[in-house]
Amino acid sequence: MCGTLKRRLLVLYGTQQGQAKAIAEEIGQQADQHGFIADIYSLKDMSKFDLETERDPVVFVVSTTGTGDPPDNALKFVKKIQNKQLLEDHFASLQYGLLALGDSEYTYFCNGGKIIDKRLQELGAKHFYETGYADDCVGLELVVEPWIDGLWIVLKNKFMDRTENHKMNNCIQNGTKVYQRQPEVPENLDLQIRAINLEPSLSLNGSSLSTNEQLEPSLVCSASPLSESSLNVPALPPDYLEVQILDCDVRDVCPSLLYPGETVFRVPITQAVQLTAADAVKTTLMLELDISNTKIELQPGDSFAIVCPNPSVEVRELLMKLDLADKIDFQVSLKVKSGTKKRGASLPSYIPENSSLRSIFTWCLEIRSVPKKAFIRALVEYTSDSKEKRRLQELCSKQGNCDYNQFIRDRAISIFDLLNAFPSCKPPLNILIEHLPKLQARPYSAASSYLFHPGKLRFVFNVVEFASFTERPIPRKGVCTGWLAELVDKMTYTKHEQLLAVDDKNKGNLLPEIYIFSRLSTSFHLPADTSVPVVMVGPGTGIAPFIGFLQHREKLQEQNPELKFGETWLFFGCRNRDKDYIFRQELSCFLENGTLSHLKVCFSRDSSNSHDVSPKYVQDNLRVFSSEITRMLIKENGHLYVCGDAKNMMKEVNDTLTDIFSAELSVDKLDAMKTLASLRDRKQYLQDVWT
Repeated sequence: MCGTLKRRLLVLYGTQQGQAKAIAEEIGQQADQHGFIADIYSLKDMSKFDLETERDPVVFVVSTTGTGDPPDNALKFVKKIQNKQLLEDHFASLQYGLLALGDSEYTYFCNGGKIIDKRLQELGAKHFYETGYADDCVGLELVVEPWIDGLWIVLKNKFMDRTENHKMNNCIQNGTKVYQRQPEVPENLDLQIRAINLEPSLSLNGSSLSTNEQLEPSLVCSASPLSESSLNVPALPPDYLEVQILDCDVRDVCPSLLYPGETVFRVPITQAVQLTAADAVKTTLMLELDISNTKIELQPGDSFAIVCPNPSVEVRELLMKLDLADKIDFQVSLKVKSGTKKRGASLPSYIPENSSLRSIFTWCLEIRSVPKKAFIRALVEYTSDSKEKRRLQELCSKQGNCDYNQFIRDRAISIFDLLNAFPSCKPPLNILIEHLPKLQARPYSAASSYLFHPGKLRFVFNVVEFASFTERPIPRKGVCTGWLAELVDKMTYTKHEQLLAVDDKNKGNLLPEIYIFSRLSTSFHLPADTSVPVVMVGPGTGIAPFIGFLQHREKLQEQNPELKFGETWLFFGCRNRDKDYIFRQELSCFLENGTLSHLKVCFSRDSSNSHDVSPKYVQDNLRVFSSEITRMLIKENGHLYVCGDAKNMMKEVNDTLTDIFSAELSVDKLDAMKTLASLRDRKQYLQDVWT
């Protein structure tokens, strides 16, 4: 008989934190089941593929980073295809599908994928499948899973005929029958809303948990109808790592080795200041780093990354769960398993050779990451209790999407939380190393100017705190902010905006040191023309880069008295005037010396009077000064900068600006939105936001 002939599929991904790569690998893994063989490459590996001559279908999976940029490993590819000398039919033979990943809490939702999608269309490429837009705000899998399911139906319908014809010719020569054609794809397939019901990889009934009808659903138990449903459980991802623990101690890994593409510097923390009052809702700290012995050169508006470890207590407790605490300093040997079914299997590049267990779980793996469904599916195989096994199957199934979002994703459940909740689950070490993503360095905006503080770098952050709940009874702090707060607790630092040199008690002691590297901004900088107006909107710690802006302009004015400087406005907001009005003294000085023309501050929690109509939020103050803002941005080509939380503030500011332009320019809302978009395109409206 003829052997099965599989059609080639090219899968390309652009990823920042590994999600797009994981999805691309999942597509590659499923390809084999559907009659395809997938070649998977990062978009940075342009020498390994040639889209100009590609005749096989291509699938792109592209994430978004920053305020709407393609991920770092896709930048060279984007630059290449944006070459204006390329002709309109440059990709005329290219047929592709694209899955864009984003977060709707950001203004430029899925923009990394949209940039590539639009440009490919401009150069003559054709969709064989509609673009999918997955939203990390509500759960990527809500779109990713049905999009991938639909992908196979469309691929079989549109591309399998050629393979079948080829196979028919071969089979006719050998006197063998041809296999039956695949069914036609349904018309008007809604790819982004409804899941396509394919044959389940694993079907189970829920009779064993019928008593759950009387229980409230939680992480560890479900309620009807899920508890009684048959489940569509994903196929078991193949394991691919062979892990050996060697009976020898090794040194901890040097954090500078974890980012081979970056120049990582070890720098001391020379000062620490608590900017908020002791009874403020949030604790805000400002740290100063000595970068005089580095080559770091940051402009105001640039950011840098801090290489941070996982909490040592959590690392030890996790290894205890794995029965490995007594081997915490032993060397770990990693190899790719011989005969693994995972295509393109390779050793994790972010785990240095000869690392200890402690180093791997402290510096290399994001142990706080929310386990993806593929990880949970793998855990099923190592769970002995039947009820726990069933619940894990529910959480990774299509039918359990809502429960997965509610009890795992929304609560930021980690692998340690899962192992606590499901005590019969005893996964081997290789499963955790295969599924836990790389521990990412954390970005922070510079809150100082090199002109104002030569050789120093300051930054500001809130100490992030996560409340406790049933499945995690002990509250915890953010990975990086909690670690930094712990470091400076060992120093004697000053309180509430009294910046002094490190206290005498620290003399003779080594200052705490951290590892950092630059993350230069491409656009979040002061305008080159100092005469144009500058409007800054930064509630809370969003004020950080603007302190650097103002320090820089103050020094520029001192050094260049002949320069003309435009108006400088700052809109700042916080909860309470006396508790979290950070940089109050500095802002007063900027006003007095003329660096800052106008300071508009509001306090959202100060007034208990229900009839108080004073502005509570920065967007309220923007409305008060709508005519001035319109004049500066539209008539005087001013620059508007917004920094802060994307979840609520950013959307409110965008909506407010749209309303302002609609009223002040006497245009409808659509035209006002176009005006705002044109300011973005001309780099007059710039954002530095986070979730």
